[in-house]
Amino acid sequence: MKSDIEIAQEAKLQPIMEVAKVLDLDEDDVELYGKYKAKVNLRVWDRLKDKPNGKLILVTAINPTPAGEGKTTTTVGLGQALVKMGKKAMIALREPSLGPCFGIKGGAAGGGYAQVVPMEDINLHFTGDFHAITSTHNLLAALLDNHIQQGNALNIDPRQVVFRRVMDMNDRALRKLIIGLGGRTEGIPRESGFDITVASEIMAILCLARDLMDLKERFGKIVVAYTYDGKAVTAHDLEAEGAMALLMKDAIKPNLVQTLENTPVFIHGGPFANIAHGCNSIIATRLGLKIADYLVTEAGFGADLGAEKFFDLKCRYGGLKPDATVIVATVRALKMNGGVAKENLGTENLEALARGIVNLEKHIENIRKFGVPAVVAINRFPSDTEAELDFVAKRCRELGAEFALSEVFTKGGEGGKQLAQVVLNTIETKQSEFDFLYKLELSIEEKITKICTEVYGAANVNFTKEASTAIKKYSELGYSKLPVCMAKTQYSLTDDPSILGRPSGFTITVREVRLSAGAGFLVAITGAIMTMPGLPKRPAALNMDIDEDGKITGLF
Repeated sequence: MKSDIEIAQEAKLQPIMEVAKVLDLDEDDVELYGKYKAKVNLRVWDRLKDKPNGKLILVTAINPTPAGEGKTTTTVGLGQALVKMGKKAMIALREPSLGPCFGIKGGAAGGGYAQVVPMEDINLHFTGDFHAITSTHNLLAALLDNHIQQGNALNIDPRQVVFRRVMDMNDRALRKLIIGLGGRTEGIPRESGFDITVASEIMAILCLARDLMDLKERFGKIVVAYTYDGKAVTAHDLEAEGAMALLMKDAIKPNLVQTLENTPVFIHGGPFANIAHGCNSIIATRLGLKIADYLVTEAGFGADLGAEKFFDLKCRYGGLKPDATVIVATVRALKMNGGVAKENLGTENLEALARGIVNLEKHIENIRKFGVPAVVAINRFPSDTEAELDFVAKRCRELGAEFALSEVFTKGGEGGKQLAQVVLNTIETKQSEFDFLYKLELSIEEKITKICTEVYGAANVNFTKEASTAIKKYSELGYSKLPVCMAKTQYSLTDDPSILGRPSGFTITVREVRLSAGAGFLVAITGAIMTMPGLPKRPAALNMDIDEDGKITGLF
């Protein structure tokens, strides 16, 4: 089979204006970025806001493994399949980050015959949204340091500056820095560092804001530092939110592209799911629900991270109610959860499958905690045996979850028709009774504990002294009613990435709690999670190239 980029480069794309017309959008509604990309003007919302919403389908997964699951591929393939079945459907995804693209992950726009195109543009600079976010974030950082340099009228304690800088690249050398060296004219020396752009609070705000004015208001709430007497200093105190919103005036508009089969796709925003909330923008999702009868979207990593945050953060702020959830798994990944080494995954092993399927069972249970009907999609591999597939199907139905095979990687939308039909039947026959996991009135510790014990299955939660001190501080400052965004490894239900399956009796350690007042949540950091990734020994960038005709190779 051809590589993803070879398939993408051979695709027959429609001019993006033709794709827009399928959605009943006209030339005044879209702003062209070349022939195959466009932004949708936010005025479209004013015209459509009173229309009934379409059906919202969330795609999530088991905990990711090196065996691969194919969540984005399944999301794209399901959208294509719905269109093939005569439904007015579209897809909403996150934008890929340059850092992981050049690091270890490669491209991030689906795979095989279930891809979003133009693939190279989407994985590289696209329409410049990430650059706008980076510039907006660093503008605020520069204004903050300049304020301290120019007399410090707000009485900011340089030792309590909490707003770092960002760049959209994996670069471990920038994690911890001393800035302001060189004398009186070069700034005030202090410790600082860089995070990756997808970890920026600006990114989180973009994806949780409802419109430009909400975006600007949220910018003003960002806490950047504390005074010598412990008071919070915000971007509004620095008079920064107006200029910040100005830089985001285009980035706030959703990007319209298409799949290999010309299915419309919104790609907008891209916060990480292990250190942020891992969902595309509320603006794109809400607009897609007005435009289409079925909107297929996804949340990053496994259901313990992405889906929980989709429900408790995105749905809470966006007023959204999902109608069905698809949980993507593979027989290979389930066997790996059962203790099989990667090189042996092609051999039938029902005993390992029985041991490993507990991970899927936990995610099914978690989705049901939120009252949303669940469909399990097995992304089929050639090595899967009928006995293994029958085992998974039988166990899913015993747990009250519908089951379908997906072959969208090799067959595109045609290979997703079985899944699409099961999803349609589930929406028609099972009423979503969606509700949040916790009430905002609970204390910060209670909200964190509820997520850890009910979603992860932990027996206990340990708060370090640093975390407890931060929780006390944020509660005293009036932030205790905010929801919680957990930062945890994606590879395990625990905070240890090496523990697979469905462990029990474990303790989650919350080592740090950070405030994202503009985004509207508290970040509870567990394990060894970092906000600036590093590059592997051999980065994916080393396999990439471009020839004299502009043809790109090695990008996944």
